[in-house]
Amino acid sequence: MLFLHNPQATQDALNILRSGDFFDLSVIFMLVVVLYIYFNEINKKNWGAVAAGLSLYTIHWFVEIINSLVQTFSGHALWTVPAGTSYLILIGLGIELNLMFAIAGIVQSKLLPEDPKEIMFSIGRIAIPKPLAIAIGNALLASIIEIFLTFTRSFVWVWEWWNAITVFIFVYIPFFVVSAYSFYWEPKKQKSFIITMAIIDLALVIIFGSLNMI
Repeated sequence: MLFLHNPQATQDALNILRSGDFFDLSVIFMLVVVLYIYFNEINKKNWGAVAAGLSLYTIHWFVEIINSLVQTFSGHALWTVPAGTSYLILIGLGIELNLMFAIAGIVQSKLLPEDPKEIMFSIGRIAIPKPLAIAIGNALLASIIEIFLTFTRSFVWVWEWWNAITVFIFVYIPFFVVSAYSFYWEPKKQKSFIITMAIIDLALVIIFGSLNMI
């Protein structure tokens, strides 16, 4: 089919979508690890790290819902997880990836400087702030890892025009840049952003989930 790299991956993913046939109890362990990480940050009152984690996670869910809607309206998602997951939550989101993204923002926060205006390096007269450089670097690393994943049976870019460059620009840069800067926001702004994104995500899940569109 025109512009489709691997159309069969869509059907393979749909065949296991929200099926419990492959569920692995190791997921419970991973969930407990994620909860431990969050409770540890909360116990330390490290609200910047918590905000960095939740801001990335809520954006992640929004992007995954959009990917599912692309599948609904076009017949094929941009990316799918046709195998290798113990539970496929959405067509492009296995539970293991979901738990990983739940803490990715917290992991990044450990690299951030105390001062958001700290300069990483300069190119001519252009100064690159360290938080921005770290976020772009993590986005690039995530894109490179995704290239590797596409050589396995567990992750597929379905459309020919969806690749490492597009995922870097439209997925990972928003993930990591917003996460990095949310670390420094005032508590009111952190709460407002996370709650707003969570409400949007929940509303989309309820609306399109009830219509069997995701």
